[in-house]
Amino acid sequence: MQNKSFLTLDRIFDTDEFKSKSFGPARWLDDDSGYTTLEPSPNDQKIKEIVCYAIPSMERTVLVTADHLTPTNADKPLSIKNYTWSSDKKHMLIFTNTKRVWRQHTRGDYWMLNLENGTLTQLGGTTKPATLMFAKFAPDNQSVAYVCANNIYIETLADNQITQLTYDGGEHLINGTSDWVYEEEFHLRDGFCWSPDSQRIAYWQFDTTGIKPFYMINNTASLYPQLIPLPYPKVGTPNSACRIGVVDTRATTTWIDLPGDPRQHYIPKMEWAATSEEIIIQQFNRLQNQNKVFLGNASNGRSDLIFIETDPAWIDAHNDLKWLADGAAFTWVSDRDGWRHLYRISRDGQETTLLTPGNYDVIAVQTVDDDGGWVYFIASPDNATQRYLYRVYLNGDGLVQRLSPVDASGTHAYQISPHAKWAIHHYSTFETPPTISLISLPDHQQVQVLEANQKLHAAVSGLKRPSLEFFRVSIKPDDGDTAVELDGWHIKPPDFNPNQKYPLLFFVYGEPANQTVLDRWGGERQLWHMLLAQQGYHIISIDNRGTPAPRGVAWRKSVYRQVGIMSTADQAAAAEEIINSRAYIDTERVGVWGWSGGGSMTLNLMFRHADIYKTGIAIAAVSNMRYYDTVYQERYMGLPDDNAEGYKNGSPITFAAQLEGNLMLIHGTGDDNVHYQCFEAVVDELIKHNKQFAMMAYPNRSHAIKEGRNTSRHLYTTMTRYLQVNL
Repeated sequence: MQNKSFLTLDRIFDTDEFKSKSFGPARWLDDDSGYTTLEPSPNDQKIKEIVCYAIPSMERTVLVTADHLTPTNADKPLSIKNYTWSSDKKHMLIFTNTKRVWRQHTRGDYWMLNLENGTLTQLGGTTKPATLMFAKFAPDNQSVAYVCANNIYIETLADNQITQLTYDGGEHLINGTSDWVYEEEFHLRDGFCWSPDSQRIAYWQFDTTGIKPFYMINNTASLYPQLIPLPYPKVGTPNSACRIGVVDTRATTTWIDLPGDPRQHYIPKMEWAATSEEIIIQQFNRLQNQNKVFLGNASNGRSDLIFIETDPAWIDAHNDLKWLADGAAFTWVSDRDGWRHLYRISRDGQETTLLTPGNYDVIAVQTVDDDGGWVYFIASPDNATQRYLYRVYLNGDGLVQRLSPVDASGTHAYQISPHAKWAIHHYSTFETPPTISLISLPDHQQVQVLEANQKLHAAVSGLKRPSLEFFRVSIKPDDGDTAVELDGWHIKPPDFNPNQKYPLLFFVYGEPANQTVLDRWGGERQLWHMLLAQQGYHIISIDNRGTPAPRGVAWRKSVYRQVGIMSTADQAAAAEEIINSRAYIDTERVGVWGWSGGGSMTLNLMFRHADIYKTGIAIAAVSNMRYYDTVYQERYMGLPDDNAEGYKNGSPITFAAQLEGNLMLIHGTGDDNVHYQCFEAVVDELIKHNKQFAMMAYPNRSHAIKEGRNTSRHLYTTMTRYLQVNL
């Protein structure tokens, strides 16, 4: 009989014993009186029905049954991927039969359910299956707009009449959605929005003809290889030409006139400016250290510059602009005073009010309660590894209130109702799996537990638990005289004996896109670390300078033009300090692993600090910064012609000849993000210098290396066995 106190790869990856249950997707009712969500049908647990819960009574009403979701002549109901309500609650859009577009399932079929008569109608007329994207109701609830084959259409609810609004979309011209690099780096997928009066649609258009295609190869789907072209702008090469159009319901488009070469600028954010006459547009320069904010006239295309945000390093494209006072002002996030703070800016850009003074970073804006005069946001002034909910008055008095309980340290996340009376609250810590509750605001009182994850909690509680500690390590950087403290966590074996010698494995990332030292539940990866700890390994992770920890501008942007250089030095200095202060670490058995940016960090540490790191596993690593995309790499490193030494010294491939330890390289051949080219380039360089290493290629797997049966299990088995032999 299996010992339930010990983890195995079977238990983690082949059963649902340690799977965390989610909740929803939930949709708030506009008046804060309740929410809707998906729940299994009593007749078939695999079929989802849509139910409504009134708050605070929690009275349950089934709104949409399995019968409602069964199309005429079909033998089973639709499988709901997502759903949205019309504002009058008379119709529902159902997203189903979805297909992945790069990272997410954004293409599929949309069905319209008339809640008054129960009719279910598929949108799109005679279009091919799974070809519609981002369908959304017009504010007047008379029609729906969607993208199909890179063109925008509207379809009436009353009689399903379809009108094509754009006609130029095709292989190289994209309307209403985004090109690859905007999706990956600006998180832009849904590329159009209705005007408040339902008469026009503002949209992004991308012309990709200037981008050279990168070809991925599928060798397994047919007798001969299939080439998969991907318009991917690599560092220093042309981007798409991007512009903003406004098309009316008669298919007449007005283009917003913005200054500058569209291939040398980005438009990461655009929306209606709380009226149907103007659009607010954020235009970044190519270096992304200047953000010009324009109001664009939807009728004549004129644009007026209202203010400019600049930064000596880079500007992050925040999704935190919220309109206030019926469009008289808006919220704005800026690093201008050395911390990421929230501001109120007048519509004309002339008046700026700081809302969140103090030496701390605002991590994200959650919602604005304009009627109540509050803005809600996430921050953690005293501990960069945690996340809490705060609110502050919109009038600028600076009085900040913490709403998350002071006795519940860890990570809190919220889905707040339209009028900020309620929230769906997600809470976890590094040692405690997630729980999901309905709470009231601002008192943060629990109304109902929505998902307790009891099975997961019981499984984790039954384990022989490794001990865990969060700590700080002080290092003396080469670039200054002042010591720097780095956050870290440490997982120790359950029967730890300080008088014995143990192997140590570092888990790294270290770039501006991600933070590893967080006090929250880490899922499969954390369980794998716990499995290794049960086998006698110490596991440590450190956040170096330049990670997005909320520790101010000096911390976050210190790596400008030095990614892979300063960050590598910080990690190595921290490792030395940790090893020297912990006599139980076997200095000949120190390893490191990481994924994506963490894979790059692993290579840099293995190549440049062979005296410390003896074994490494690098997954999906960028071996040469010049092979990565324009938006990400140029944001943090500048242009390659202006920072040639930085690109050279930050790229692991430059130092491949210095490898001395045990190295395993892992990559998916279908990685559209960090191309297999990066893998082959470093393999070729290692061969050139007669360096021995191990490698594993996963055919047609993407950056996540998850697709296909048993892929995750195979990957973690491969890594486990490699560490057992070499560390």
